Amino acid sequence: MTAAPLPGIRRRLASLLYESLLLLGVWAVTFMLPHIALGLAFGVTLPGPVLFLHVFAVFGAYFVWYWSHGGQTLAMQTWKLRLLMADGSQPPPSRLLLRYALTWPSLLLCGAGLLWALFDRDRQFLHDRLAGTRIVFKG
Repeated sequence: MTAAPLPGIRRRLASLLYESLLLLGVWAVTFMLPHIALGLAFGVTLPGPVLFLHVFAVFGAYFVWYWSHGGQTLAMQTWKLRLLMADGSQPPPSRLLLRYALTWPSLLLCGAGLLWALFDRDRQFLHDRLAGTRIVFKG
């Protein structure tokens, strides 16, 4: 199997920035509006850990669904990127869940997992390296 060409860090970071804008809309509809409605209707404010789990689950559903249906989120489609296994095959759901879970510390620890790409031999993010996935140009 021929290896797909790897996009540069700038293209992947641009896709990540665009993804964050799209996630703002997803977050508003699936998280913010329901919690505002709960607060207004019942005076209920859920504790922080429950709110975090809600965000984690909603974003997880978004990413895993898109990655399992063509290997691309909306932002990845725009930037012509695709998620594959390191061997070029389609990732199984278990790897998609692992990649998603590993992305959180990769981003939240001051972007350390993104900075990893500066030193990685294939310029892959740390969560991709650990999950055995990679972002490639969609061919």
